[in-house]
Amino acid sequence: MKMMHRPPPDDYLLKETRPHLGGVKMAGDKLTSTYDLVEQMQYLYVRVVKARDLPAKDVTGSCDPYVEVRLGNYKGTTRHFEKKSNPEWNQVFAFSRERIQAGMLEVTVKDKDLVKDDFMGLMSFDLNEVPKRVPPDSPLAPQWYRLEDRKGNKLKGEIMLAVWWGTQADEAFTEAWHSDAATVGGTDALANIRSKVYLSPKLWYLRVNVIEAQDLIPSDRTRFPEVYVKAVLGHQMLRTRVSMSKSINPMWNEDLMFVAAEPFEEHLILSVEDRVAPNKEEVLGMCVIPLQYVERRLDHRAINTRWFNLEKHVMIDGEKKQVKFASKIHTRIGLEGGYHVLDESTHYSSDLRPTDKRLWKKSIGVLEVGILSAHGLTPMKSKDGRAATDAYCVAKYGTKWVRTRTIIDSFTPKWNEQYTWEVFDPCTVVTIGVFDNCHLHGGDKGNGAKDSRIGKVRIRLSTLETDRVYTHSYPLLVLHPSGVKKMGEIHLAVRFTCSSLLNMMHMYSQPLLPKMHYIHPLTITQLEILRHQATQIVSMRLSRAEPPLRKEIVEYMLDVGSHMWSMRRSKANMFRIMGVLGGFIAIGKWFGQICNWKNPITTVLIHILFLILVLYPELILPTIFLYLFLIGVWYYRWRPKNPPHMDTRLSCADNAHPDELDEEFDTFPTSRHPDIIRMRYDRLRSFSGKIQTVVGDIATQGERLQSLLSWRDPRATALFVIFCLIAAIVLYVTPFQVVALITGFYVLRHPRFRHRLPSVPLNYFRRLPAKTDCML
Repeated sequence: MKMMHRPPPDDYLLKETRPHLGGVKMAGDKLTSTYDLVEQMQYLYVRVVKARDLPAKDVTGSCDPYVEVRLGNYKGTTRHFEKKSNPEWNQVFAFSRERIQAGMLEVTVKDKDLVKDDFMGLMSFDLNEVPKRVPPDSPLAPQWYRLEDRKGNKLKGEIMLAVWWGTQADEAFTEAWHSDAATVGGTDALANIRSKVYLSPKLWYLRVNVIEAQDLIPSDRTRFPEVYVKAVLGHQMLRTRVSMSKSINPMWNEDLMFVAAEPFEEHLILSVEDRVAPNKEEVLGMCVIPLQYVERRLDHRAINTRWFNLEKHVMIDGEKKQVKFASKIHTRIGLEGGYHVLDESTHYSSDLRPTDKRLWKKSIGVLEVGILSAHGLTPMKSKDGRAATDAYCVAKYGTKWVRTRTIIDSFTPKWNEQYTWEVFDPCTVVTIGVFDNCHLHGGDKGNGAKDSRIGKVRIRLSTLETDRVYTHSYPLLVLHPSGVKKMGEIHLAVRFTCSSLLNMMHMYSQPLLPKMHYIHPLTITQLEILRHQATQIVSMRLSRAEPPLRKEIVEYMLDVGSHMWSMRRSKANMFRIMGVLGGFIAIGKWFGQICNWKNPITTVLIHILFLILVLYPELILPTIFLYLFLIGVWYYRWRPKNPPHMDTRLSCADNAHPDELDEEFDTFPTSRHPDIIRMRYDRLRSFSGKIQTVVGDIATQGERLQSLLSWRDPRATALFVIFCLIAAIVLYVTPFQVVALITGFYVLRHPRFRHRLPSVPLNYFRRLPAKTDCML
C-alpha cells in the first residue's frame, strides 16, 4: 500500500512549458495566423508553374525539360516531360529557414539526357529580396522570368515562378516537397511522409433476427433434421442454435448482431444447414441480401419482417447449377442507427454519438491540439550503420484521425502542426501517439516491416478548463518485456473552447451512451465481440487509404488487446481499490481517535455537534451538504493545474516482476507450455481477465466518488458544489419529516412511474473522471 504513495521518478512526470506560440497580434489585434497553438516555422516556398519557348536540345528538335531548385546543399527536382517545349509542372518546394546556409536561390531548367543533362537556363533570387506572405493574404501570383546563363545573359525560354517566405500555415505547406525529406525518393515514399487527415468509416450494428424457415427439403427424409442458420458478413460469421422443432419447418426467433461499414461492400449471406453428422453439415438453401436495401431504424420500433426464397446449388456434369425450390426463410433484418458502435475502450472513448446523424445533438465546443515537437527520442532502427528515428504523430478523436508529416532522421523532430475537432461530449478522451516510419523507401514494399510505436498520450477533455491553453511536455512511456521504458517526450499545446457553458453543464445529466443502449441493451459478451469486429473493420479500411494508416497504428491507438489478462493490471486495479478504501479507513481511524479522547478538544466539539443534531434533526442533512460544500471550496485552492498523464506507479509498471511481464507479452494461446498446461493456462487467463475488469470497474466507481470534490473535472465539481449549497438551503427550510416522506415514497414508487433510462444522478456520476486515463 505504501508503494502507491511514492511519487514516480522525475523523468516520468509531466512538465509545464512556455513555448513561443504563433498568432502574434498586429495593428487592430488582427491575428497573423490561425496556427496560434504552435510555434511559427519559416519556410522559403518556390512554386514552379510552367515554362514556354524552351530551346531544342535533341537532334529531333525537341527537349525533355525538368527544373532543379537548389538552395545551398539542398536540391529538389520536378518530374521531366518527354519532347515538350511548353511543360507545366505546378510543383511546390519548401526549404526550412532553420537549415538555410546560403543567400541565393537558383532555379535551373535542364534537359534530361542519358549521359549528361544539358543546361537550358536559370533564374537566381537573393533571399533578402524575397517577399513575405502572411495568411489570410491571397497567394502570391506567379510571374514569368526570362532564363539566363550563369553570366547573366538572356537566353531563349521563360519560366513562371512564385517565390515567397511563409509559415506552416500556408496552403502550399501540405503539398510541398520539403528540404528535410531530400533523402526520400519515389512518389510512394513521399506520400508516406506527408501529413494527412483520415475519417473512420461509418459503422452500423446489423441486427439479424432469424424467425423461422418453411418447406425445407433435406436429402435424408427418414431422419429428423437438426437445422440451424449460419449468417456471414465479410469476415464475420455467426450461427443460431439448432432448432428445437426438428422438422422441415424449424423455428428459432434468435438475434445475431454484426458490424457493417459504409459503403456497404459485403452482402449478408444466410444459409440454412442440416447437421447430418457430428462434423458434417448439408446446406439446405441460402440467400444473399445486399445491405443497401436493408431497413434502418432510429429507435426501438419494430422492423417489418420479410420472407426470402432459399436457393441451392448442385453439381451436374461437373458444373454448378442453381436449383430453385419453394423453401423460404422468415427474418427481421435492420441497421441500428440508435446505437453507438464501440470501437474503443469505454473508459477512454473519444466519441459517444449514435450512428445515425439525425440523432446527433449540436456540438458544445472545439478541441484544438498543437503538436509542437518531441525530444530525447530513442533510436528505433539503423541506417547505414548509424542509429536513426523517422518520427511522426497520429492523433485520434471521434471519427477524425490526423497524421503529421514524418521528420526524417531526427531525435528532436519539430512538427508544429495544429488540428481541430468538434466536441459533442466533454467526457471524452483524445489520444496522440508517436511512431517511427519504416516505409520511407518503397512505400508498401517494406518486406513486411511495421511502423514501430514510440509511445502515446491520452487527455480527458473534462479535466481541462475551458479557453485555457495547456502547454506541457508529456513523457512517452512504453511497456516492454524488460520493463517500462521512457522513449522520449512529446510537446503539446491543447485548448478546449466551449461554445455554450449551459449546454455543456446539461450534458452531465444526460445518458453517457445513446438511448438504445439502455432500452435494448446488448450483453457484455456481445459488446466485446462487436468491438473486436469494429476495430478490425476500421483498421482494414484505414490501411486501404493513400497513404495508408497501417493496421498496427490503428490497433495501438484503439488499445486492441487491452482486455487480456495481466497480473500487473490486476495488481494495479487492486491497489486502486485499496486507495479508494483508504479514505474510509482513515475516517474510521479518526473516529476511533475521537472515541479514545486522543484530542480532548476535538472530542468535546464532536459531542456538542452530536447533541445539537440529536436535538434538531433537521440540521443533519444541511450540515452534511454544507460541510461538503466547504470542503469542495477549500480543495479548490489545490485543484489539479495540469491534465492527467500516464502514471507508472499507478500502473504497477515500474516494479513488475519479469515473469509477470513475460506472461503479459505472451501470445494467446500461450507458447510457453505443453498442450495440457496450455489449455489450463489459457482458461485461467480468460477467467482472470473478467475478474480484472470487475475489479477495475469497482475502482473506477470509487475514484469517481473521490473526484466529486477534487476539481479534477472543474465543471462536474462546480455542479456538485453548487448543488450542495442549494440542497443545504432547501433542506434547511423544509421540515425533515417531509423530506423523509418524499424520499421514501420516491424510492418505493410504483414501476409505472419509472422509466428505463438511468436517472440524472446516475448519469452525472458516470461522467465523473477516474484514474483509468492514467493507466498504462
